[in-house]
Amino acid sequence: MRSWPVPEIPSLAQWGFGNGAAVRVHDSATGNLLESDPLSSARLYVCGITPYDASHLGHAATYLAFDLLQRQWRDRGLSVVYTQNVTDIDDPLLERANQTGVDWVELAERETELFRTDMAALNIIPPDHYIGAVEAIGLVVDLVKKLDAAGAVYHVDDDLYFDVHADPAFGSVSGYDEPTMNRFFAARGGDPDREGKKHPLDCLVWQSERPGEPAWNTDLGPGRPGWHIECSSMALRYLGTNFDVQGGGSDLVFPHHEMSASEAQVATGQPFASAYVHAGMVGFEGEKMSKSKGNLVLVSTLRHIGTDPMAIRLALLAHHYRSDWEWVDADLERAVERLTRWRKGLERPSAPAAAQLVAALRDSLGDDLNAPRALELVDDWATGDGDDAAAPDGVRAAIDSLLGVKL
Repeated sequence: MRSWPVPEIPSLAQWGFGNGAAVRVHDSATGNLLESDPLSSARLYVCGITPYDASHLGHAATYLAFDLLQRQWRDRGLSVVYTQNVTDIDDPLLERANQTGVDWVELAERETELFRTDMAALNIIPPDHYIGAVEAIGLVVDLVKKLDAAGAVYHVDDDLYFDVHADPAFGSVSGYDEPTMNRFFAARGGDPDREGKKHPLDCLVWQSERPGEPAWNTDLGPGRPGWHIECSSMALRYLGTNFDVQGGGSDLVFPHHEMSASEAQVATGQPFASAYVHAGMVGFEGEKMSKSKGNLVLVSTLRHIGTDPMAIRLALLAHHYRSDWEWVDADLERAVERLTRWRKGLERPSAPAAAQLVAALRDSLGDDLNAPRALELVDDWATGDGDDAAAPDGVRAAIDSLLGVKL
């Protein structure tokens, strides 16, 4: 699947600022800050969209968080291998297609293209491997076969289920007790009450063909992939085992990341990821912003009314990536004012020196991607006094490289 264009990212080393330090991120599995400092190449998987509607600010906040992480790795001098999926076959997509009378393939392609344009406008670094579930069916089939050979797959009617307890580490990603797991599983696409399952938490890996629904003929019989195994198969194929960061929104901790990890670990005997990093939820009108509830603020809508995408980016950066928060119009108003202030600060013939600001930005972003603190540092620089005529160009490059804000 086609991704979106790669933005030009200034190299601060070439500007004479050297390379940044190692970044620390919060690992949901341990509850601790972990240093993520691979030897040469960082490997990142972030779960992508189900393209049945336009991307909203909650999506944008999540992908922006992992864009920041990539930028700190790159500033460290590392290369990055980034994989992201598109769940372009799933029940919500088929349901929306039936409701609207639009072909499901057409709907998925339309919304995926809109997502690409939103991400490009927000200056988000694209994945190296952008993979649709449909094109990964062969990967899913191969992984299900490995799980079957390990004795971890069983039939319920013609569907195939994964025995989650085949993984001794099941539960270690979320740390939830079983009642909590059951509650989230039921609320987030699972089927704990299906008759014939060995355990309520066992998850679907291959759904047999249903009347009137798309299916693919495979060695597993006609059908389509389950959700969790879609991501585990792609991550293993394009990143390998024990990759650096599995990322996504905090609503994916369980069941999605828990079950993806267990499937991969049973199949390979190796840890799935070194760290599990999760972005908080963005609310609107008193509830989590979500497609199913329809309480959305769309990136595309803001762009179409003339909002500068860099103001949208700044509005999101003003909240720490792990926090849950609620969008209000004042967020964007403050971001527009900040963007204007920064641009005016860069127009000065001289300003405070850049090196001290660059070092402080690196410290803030290296400490669990503390973007709100980084924005305050630039605020202070933009209104401070100094006599360095070369500083504005260096600061412009740093803001672009580390924060992704093009001025």
